Amino acid sequence: MIFATTVTVLFPLFSKIGVGYLIRRLIPLSERSVTEMNAIIFRVFLPALLFVNIYQSDFGSIASFDLMLFSLVVLITIFVLLLIIVPRFEGQNSRRGVLVQGISRSNFIFFGLPMAQTLYGGTSKAVASLLVGVLVPVLNVISVIALEYFRGNKPNVKKIATSVATNPILIGGALGLACTVSGITLPRLVEGLLVEISEIATPLALILLGTSVTFSSVRQNRRVLAIAVVSRLLVVPMIGVGFALLFGFRSLELILLMALFASPTAVSSFTMAQQMGGDSALAAQIVVFTTVMSLFTLFGWISALMALSFI
Repeated sequence: MIFATTVTVLFPLFSKIGVGYLIRRLIPLSERSVTEMNAIIFRVFLPALLFVNIYQSDFGSIASFDLMLFSLVVLITIFVLLLIIVPRFEGQNSRRGVLVQGISRSNFIFFGLPMAQTLYGGTSKAVASLLVGVLVPVLNVISVIALEYFRGNKPNVKKIATSVATNPILIGGALGLACTVSGITLPRLVEGLLVEISEIATPLALILLGTSVTFSSVRQNRRVLAIAVVSRLLVVPMIGVGFALLFGFRSLELILLMALFASPTAVSSFTMAQQMGGDSALAAQIVVFTTVMSLFTLFGWISALMALSFI
């Protein structure tokens, strides 16, 4: 059952990446075309996705602030540590930001919800959705800061702040939060349009990721790629899940935290890396390899937690 669950969650991701890979080999797509399509995802579809996620979240019904606070503290702590550690073993700025983002940012939105619903039923959707609404904006802010921090030779606080403030994805999240906090209700037709647009974001991002995957540079990137995969799927979960157990999280809350810390790297990290001057080839490889290996590591994490009767 556990292995079947992880396969069910991962197959849609792999299949769309595979479609993109085949498209690139059957249809001659220029680098410019792929870059322009990624720009559309970055400026239109992903902002719509984040807006809808936050707009449709009922923050007023949050029952466990401890879960939210714990998640945020651990995520930010890991991010700060990576900002210090990554430059010690990677010399290229274009790869530093990609590594920090790839290790710290998980594909929680596509793993947390399915896992929670499969293991705990429909009643888990509300808690999982609220956690998504709180954490997805934070994960996006972390990504923007990481990529912008290492974009130049010397970090410029003003430039980083400007980049964060003008990032289309974060603007979408801010607008969703503003509507939620102020109680603004969009007309049904407008909300429906935004939902339909947001539903395009992930499938299209996955297909374009597939068109951009190149294995020619894997040998060149093997050291940092191995570090990223091991860190994302083993080290970060050890830290996050370990502290979660110490703080007494169990059952649904624990499975959500496990999904947050043990899921593969977010697909949108590739799009952001390409649009913000990061090493997009490395970013794509981190997404693909962490997704492939997560089929086995997630099975291991879930099996271990179930065997110990924590979930």
